[in-house]
Amino acid sequence: MGITISNNGAVQRASYHLSKAQDNFQKSIRRLASGKRIVGASEDPGTLAVAMKVKASVNQLVGAQNNVRSGIGFLEIQDGLLDTAGRILMRMSELKGYSTQDPLKSASDTASYNNEFKDLQLQLYEISQMDFNKQKLFARYSTDSTGAETADEAIFGAENQDKAFDHTIDIFTSSSGADGSKVSIHRSLFLSALIVSTDGTKIANDYYDNGTNPTPWEDLNVESAPYDPGSGTTFVTLAKDAGGGLLDLEDVDAEALEKAIVNIVFLRSQTGAGMSRLQFAMDSIATQETNMRSALGRIEDVDMATESANLARYGILMQASAAMVTQANLNSEVALSLIRGL
Repeated sequence: MGITISNNGAVQRASYHLSKAQDNFQKSIRRLASGKRIVGASEDPGTLAVAMKVKASVNQLVGAQNNVRSGIGFLEIQDGLLDTAGRILMRMSELKGYSTQDPLKSASDTASYNNEFKDLQLQLYEISQMDFNKQKLFARYSTDSTGAETADEAIFGAENQDKAFDHTIDIFTSSSGADGSKVSIHRSLFLSALIVSTDGTKIANDYYDNGTNPTPWEDLNVESAPYDPGSGTTFVTLAKDAGGGLLDLEDVDAEALEKAIVNIVFLRSQTGAGMSRLQFAMDSIATQETNMRSALGRIEDVDMATESANLARYGILMQASAAMVTQANLNSEVALSLIRGL
């Protein structure tokens, strides 16, 4: 093979390998610095697309987890207020006993009990108006399919609750949003649960079915005496605002107070069941998130040991290629030595 200087194939081939080694060396540095196996879309577009979709699902699960936490917080506050309401009703029942069973109590003592009884009715009404982050904790109205309030009253029916008069909130618990799983929790029907017959045999739902006016709140909050909807059974509400006629102890039977306490216990059970379902959903979301993050790691995370070995290999190849470029350039030196001998 002749000695030439215009085209030095050895230098070109050595330069090509030097360039490739340098590119791979820099790519290994980027992978090790970022911790990612794919540092450019051109490397593996399909895998990159899968990784982005998995990452989006993880982010959606994080959002669902936050929603579930908010739901649990909502129910915890609701349950705390129901617990307070239950203790208020027990105090009202205690006052009823004091006023009717002790012959040593004077009229002044009975009046004192009666005043406290009225104050507790106001306190129950104030509890019913409380909210959580400007969201009502207790329902007065039911909801339609869009979640907007309707004109229909939310009516408490205990174990025979009619869903048309309920008030539910759907919390999505998957990465699919409205198309995935959900947990339905309730705004407690607190005010309605405190509408009972004076003999404790009926509840608000019975009143609604038998009454002629479908807005029991307005009727009951303006009547100082038990309300008779014309069914032969009188009803009272144990939570009244300041503008309503407050009940006296003599207007309420002990059985009515006991029925109201049972209703509150039912609402607390309903709230506790909602918290339990949300906690199960939280555990499920946490498991899904962990598994998805593991899958995402297997897809996009770099193998540090392997890539460290690659970095060392490409570093050696880059130095070797540079040395070969130098050696290939000696061909020109040979040609020059021949020229000098002329």
